[in-house]
Amino acid sequence: MSEGYGNSLPAGAPMGAGGSLWQACVEQLAQELPEQQFNTWIKPLAARVTDDFSKVTLYVANRFKLDWVRAQYAGRIAATLEKLYGQPVQLELALAQRESPARPFVGVSAPEIPPATEPVELADESAPGAFKNRLNTALTFDTLVEGTANRMARAAAMHVAGMPGQLYNPLFIYGGVGLGKTHLVHAVGNKLLAERPGSKVLYIHAEQFVSDVVKAYQRKTFDEFKGKYHSLDLLLIDDVQFFANKDRTQEEFFNAFEALLAKKSHIVMTSDTYPKGLADIHERLVSRFDSGLTVAIEPPELEMRVAILINKAGAEGTEMPEEVAFFVAKNVRSNVRELEGALRKILAYSRFNQKEISIQLAREALRDLLSIQNRQISVENIQKTVADYYKIKVADMYSKKRPASIARPRQIAMYLAKELTQKSLPEIGELFGGRDHTTVLHAVRKIAQERQNVTELNQQLHVLEQTLKG
Repeated sequence: MSEGYGNSLPAGAPMGAGGSLWQACVEQLAQELPEQQFNTWIKPLAARVTDDFSKVTLYVANRFKLDWVRAQYAGRIAATLEKLYGQPVQLELALAQRESPARPFVGVSAPEIPPATEPVELADESAPGAFKNRLNTALTFDTLVEGTANRMARAAAMHVAGMPGQLYNPLFIYGGVGLGKTHLVHAVGNKLLAERPGSKVLYIHAEQFVSDVVKAYQRKTFDEFKGKYHSLDLLLIDDVQFFANKDRTQEEFFNAFEALLAKKSHIVMTSDTYPKGLADIHERLVSRFDSGLTVAIEPPELEMRVAILINKAGAEGTEMPEEVAFFVAKNVRSNVRELEGALRKILAYSRFNQKEISIQLAREALRDLLSIQNRQISVENIQKTVADYYKIKVADMYSKKRPASIARPRQIAMYLAKELTQKSLPEIGELFGGRDHTTVLHAVRKIAQERQNVTELNQQLHVLEQTLKG
């Protein structure tokens, strides 16, 4: 990768034929990076892509930002471009001219961010007197695909949006990465504002709250801080697990929490685990988190994954054949974010190669993802992981022993083998000590049914799945 430190973007330069490649890269990074990082460092970048897609030049506003992007994100950007295009793409960084170009580039300009020891977000102070809610207006209840995995959380969120400050306060939504928690909290804010336009709503990531607390201490501006957070009608805050080990932040959030509840404002939070599972968070804060309604979002079931793919493709103006959606959904199981990433790769691959979407094209576009899955998740790996988790011997997976302490983990391993590999029931049975395929089928159906009804089992399976997928 070359770095054009001395280069400057010529005025009037055209966007180039690779706008769709850079746009696809930006959309992928938006799914992978925390919102604050993405909005500060990736979204403002302008890009020029050569007509043959072999080189992408990114234009950065100043030297400080250029150095930071080079050190923190260039490798990831280059890797994402290569995955989307299917071939190596040369990445170059250059300083942009300060004056506005005569023709648009791929990307938008952003306010200058002064040199600092770490990223500083100033976007919301750019318009004096204007309150920025930071909501993504595209994330609504209408664009959220409903299924068994999110039905309860969606219903609770709809209730909050319609009757804020009453039941389910606070609403605490938890689940793994990329399951749609952020979409849901944005949907609450958007629905409330649609029905009550004068409401004061704020969406933030927990990292931004931490940053605001630090700035308030450094600048001695706690009156402004309290004026901002204590006056809200609805606070939507993502990933509260980031408050771990930050005592001052937890103290200020507790104060804001109490102030908002006292004035019957509503608080909606998300986390990667349930309140009592949070580590290094003060007990009094955990008890507040747990005082309203706590609901989980689970990994989407097959039918829901298919619906998500078809809907998302439709939103992109493309029709995805149902058989292709089923193929992708069967191979991408963990979360919505990975599904969206897979869809973007398929759409980009289809456009760049001017081919219609088919199972074969999807297989080519996702070859890296499929090869990683096939290489990493084997029945043997599942057996070892499950045995370690339930503290039994791997040999018990093949044995004829039938005590519950062994039979239960064995059934769970069979279920995961059916879910996470392409092995047939007879093949799985053979790998579990030569068992009949009907035994495997019974185990798969039993665990699948219990997963729907037993929260503890579902939580254990989620942990095992995340462990196996790395």
